[in-house]
Amino acid sequence: QVQLVESGGGLVQAGGSLRLSCAYSISIVSINAMGWYRQAPGKQRELVAGITRGGSTKYADSVKGRFTISRDNAKNTVYLQMNSLKPEDTAVYYCAAARRATMSTSEYDVDYWGKGTLVTVSS
Repeated sequence: QVQLVESGGGLVQAGGSLRLSCAYSISIVSINAMGWYRQAPGKQRELVAGITRGGSTKYADSVKGRFTISRDNAKNTVYLQMNSLKPEDTAVYYCAAARRATMSTSEYDVDYWGKGTLVTVSS
């Protein structure tokens, strides 16, 4: 069973930064793509950033240039560095893992989810 445990959420003022971490444990399942999704109140869950096992990344247009995803395969950890945060970034952020090679924009392609961590950006 794969477990994903997020940390690093919290309250920050607009323009500030936060770093999210996701530690994942792997049993016999091979995980390739990792990523972060977010869900704001009343909105659908959306892909924020994804990273392949080899380190190729992709981002939602709304976070390009502000967020950076990275992963440490040796430590089984994926990170999301969030800079220049805006109130519209407020959401619950979920760590996601998939057996597919790249993280899909569709939440239905995710095989494993973390429980989520709340990020609140005040204006």
